[in-house]
Amino acid sequence: MRRALARGYHLREFRADVISGVLVGIVALPLSMALAIAVGVAPEHGLYTAIVAGAVIAVLGGCKFQITGPTAAFVVILAPIASRLGLSGLLTAGAMAGVLLLSMGLFRLGALIRFIPYPVTTGFTSGIATVIAALQLKDVFGLSPGPLPDHFVERMIALWRARGTARIEDFTVAALTFVLLLGLPKVTKRVPAPLFAIAAASVFAAVLHRVLPWFTVATIGSRFHSTVHGVTVSGIPRVPPLPGLPWGNAAISFADFRELMSAAVAIALLGAIESLLSATIADGMTGTKHDPDAELFALGVGNIVAPFFGGIPATGALARTATNIRSGARSPVSGVVHSAVVLLSVLALAPLVAYVPMAALAALLLRVAWNMAEARNFVGIARVAPKSDVVVLVVCYLLTVVVDMVVAVSVGVVLAAFLFIRRMAELTKSHFDLDGVSEDGEGLALPDGIVLYEINGPLFFGAAQSAMNSLEASASSPFKVLVLHLGRVSVIDATGLAALENAIAGVLRRKKSVVIAGPLPEPKSIFDKARLEHRYPGLVFAPDLDAALEAASKLVPEAPRPSLHAPAPAGPSVR
Repeated sequence: MRRALARGYHLREFRADVISGVLVGIVALPLSMALAIAVGVAPEHGLYTAIVAGAVIAVLGGCKFQITGPTAAFVVILAPIASRLGLSGLLTAGAMAGVLLLSMGLFRLGALIRFIPYPVTTGFTSGIATVIAALQLKDVFGLSPGPLPDHFVERMIALWRARGTARIEDFTVAALTFVLLLGLPKVTKRVPAPLFAIAAASVFAAVLHRVLPWFTVATIGSRFHSTVHGVTVSGIPRVPPLPGLPWGNAAISFADFRELMSAAVAIALLGAIESLLSATIADGMTGTKHDPDAELFALGVGNIVAPFFGGIPATGALARTATNIRSGARSPVSGVVHSAVVLLSVLALAPLVAYVPMAALAALLLRVAWNMAEARNFVGIARVAPKSDVVVLVVCYLLTVVVDMVVAVSVGVVLAAFLFIRRMAELTKSHFDLDGVSEDGEGLALPDGIVLYEINGPLFFGAAQSAMNSLEASASSPFKVLVLHLGRVSVIDATGLAALENAIAGVLRRKKSVVIAGPLPEPKSIFDKARLEHRYPGLVFAPDLDAALEAASKLVPEAPRPSLHAPAPAGPSVR
């Protein structure tokens, strides 16, 4: 924030930030509650996240337009934690993830997130959207399935078995909310659709219940209760976020930390991806450039502080950030105002929140899941991308839905890396020349006893073996000097060097000579460090192919001096 304000900040900018912050705060209010409920905790914990983490990250972050809070992407990871370990386990895992994010920022790892392939992010994002939508079916149809399993397939079976408990009242409220969410933006964009739809659904359900007493739906007030100063309150408490230990009064053991570590890693990884993706899109909308390391640092601090005030894990929220920009935000002040609006809403509107139907919040999350799924991008990749990318996309999607996001991202990145290595290996071509014609068709006069082997492309562990196979096989051929042309090998790694040394040693063992032509600076520096000329007597280096052929002709005294421009003699070619 300091850098943003140092460039000049006046009343006009402050007024724009206040307007945008108020609008985003109104949008964040129902979303924060809905996302907390989807995770499996009371709605006020989502509000506390927007208040505390939203303000802290806005002040410290590297993107001046970023709005931070609970997001739909976290639901898949946080819901199983809340189910198994309760609120204290969830808050502790969030604080641990904050430490990891803080470390990522301090070690300047922000730029590494961009190396996660697009099919991987699209696959797990679409998978998360599918799981979120499945989680809402219970409240959309008013089902009473009892405790739901953590995994997708078992959850779907449990919901199907409870289909007989569906209630038309809840479905009517959900359908009304969904229609308003879809239709209102087409009529006007001045009114935040989420707030209007939730408010309208609440009034509709309350009025209809007054007219038709049998028309009852589950609400935040009937589902959640809290105790404030010894008094039981329906819905959310009318108090600000207060400090306390995330793990409550119980001591945290090493076994507890070990159990939560994998969840913390998943939260940190997904939080970093979501936040930096949102910041990148914000850059595209505003023509600015964010600092990824500062953003991760701020995200870490925010997620460390928020659990001590009852906040669940937070990350950059793409839809709220886009709303902030479209509303005219000028600086991180809008993010702080957004948090203040949510805080004032908790203090002033808490009694009214009790009337919000659960089905309305579920419909809101269905809309969020649909936007998050990016069905067009998914279908577009499946239609036009190479088959290897489609495989990565589908594998990440299925693993996210059936297993979990951590496994999906891990397998997806590894699979994408292997496929990339295979593609790069296919780019490295080798050409064993016996007829005096180089790979690019240039005529070379190769005297008897001299052969030329050309390698074109990086010589790394994925390509080294295939590039060296034919060279090793040729070691027993009747030639006296091998000219190894490496003028187009830009990179060589340890595996490539080992394969090259094995091939050279095989040729030299048969009392033949080897001339290496034109190694580029990086491979040449590796050859010098490996002291190849000292370790392999009979190995000669030449700066280019012309010099290499001249050196080779001296090793075959009876042969005439070769010329690069002589016509190529006819003869067999092995390729």
